[in-house]
Amino acid sequence: MSLHEAPCWERDGRDWPNREFSHFVSAGGLRWHVQQMGEGPLLLLLHGTGAATHSWREFAPMLADRFRLIAPDLPGHGFTTAPPYERMSLPGMAAAIGDLIETLGVAPDLVLGHSAGAAILLQLCLEGRIAPRGLISLNGALMPWRGLPAHVFSPAAKLLAGNALVSRVFAWRAGNRREIERLVASTGSTLTPAGVDFYQRLIRYPSHIRSTLSMMANWDLTRIERDLGHLQTPLYLVVGEGDLTVSPREASRVCERLPSAELMTLPGLGHLAHEEQPADVATVVRRIAARLGLFEQS
Repeated sequence: MSLHEAPCWERDGRDWPNREFSHFVSAGGLRWHVQQMGEGPLLLLLHGTGAATHSWREFAPMLADRFRLIAPDLPGHGFTTAPPYERMSLPGMAAAIGDLIETLGVAPDLVLGHSAGAAILLQLCLEGRIAPRGLISLNGALMPWRGLPAHVFSPAAKLLAGNALVSRVFAWRAGNRREIERLVASTGSTLTPAGVDFYQRLIRYPSHIRSTLSMMANWDLTRIERDLGHLQTPLYLVVGEGDLTVSPREASRVCERLPSAELMTLPGLGHLAHEEQPADVATVVRRIAARLGLFEQS
């Protein structure tokens, strides 16, 4: 386990992917790590719970020739500071991202969220804080858990998030490479050793684990489930058929509530599809952008 509580840019960011595009912004009482690159229509990328901007390491540069990309580390993740526990909820995270967008003075043309990042973007669209031409949900966690998980995972996360010792124990276990490899494999994805390295680097810090648990403890998707039918933004559900974290069947639940949503499948890919096959996912994004009239499809 690291002797330090949180990742440090001077120490852990020295070889961070796409470091040359990184900068820090103060917004909404937080210090944000943000990466910006490329030119063209503005594409906002939000990673999922427990990840950081490293997850876009190959994916983002592949789109930088057609888009201007903005990708922050979510609150409490990577190199962005953590808000109080109660602000790690879906409305709290959406408010924080909204504050960041306003501070940057930008208006995204297209937004893409992975897993919980998709829920944050959907919340922002429902609140009218952003009005993109389209929303891409990549293996999005958009619907409430059903059955046993609903009664087990959130209460367990609440218990674990409130115990400082738990985050330290998790960080200590991150020193075991096999533990991280098992964690990644449980998503249904296969990453390169370098990809696993970045997750191990983050998980060995108690602050990163505590923020991950705090999100899980505070996450409530019932409002999205209730209001989904009112979404005006075109929604594209890009789903890895091998996703073991968010069942591909969940996308069908979304389509039942929002028949206008369009489902696209990624054969053979898991929850971290954009890290497994970034070129394939980037191609899907370019096709969606072209259909939305953001640029002509090449």
